[in-house]
Amino acid sequence: MAALPHRYPMLLVDRVESLVIDQSITAIKAVTINEGFFQGHFPGRPIMPGVLIVEALAQAAGVLAVESLGLAGSGKLVYFMAIDEAKFRSPVEPGVLLTLQVDFVQKRSSVCKFAGKAFVGDKLAAQANFTAMIADPPSS
Repeated sequence: MAALPHRYPMLLVDRVESLVIDQSITAIKAVTINEGFFQGHFPGRPIMPGVLIVEALAQAAGVLAVESLGLAGSGKLVYFMAIDEAKFRSPVEPGVLLTLQVDFVQKRSSVCKFAGKAFVGDKLAAQANFTAMIADPPSS
């Protein structure tokens, strides 16, 4: 589909491969050694922190929610509320493409539930279920 702009330092989704409104998204994160988190995680064996893999899944879910709920340009934000059943199956190292697959489990106007899986090639690297809330941005 399209590359996403890197205006935000914590953007962990580089490209959306496919998006089926109200159903699912497949996105890509190119994991490179230039990522700041590799500096100390771990010296001699760089591994992407599991919490950032889950964050990448959540960001992909945010794109799915914004597109499915017609919120693009509305200023609404997607906030992480809960992570359940997170499992880390294999390490994610620099130089790979991390494929993020997220499905809607439940969709309401202000709270959505998702199931996400992250793959390196056809190997499952991580999975988690998570909940997000759609909210107005904080007032200035």
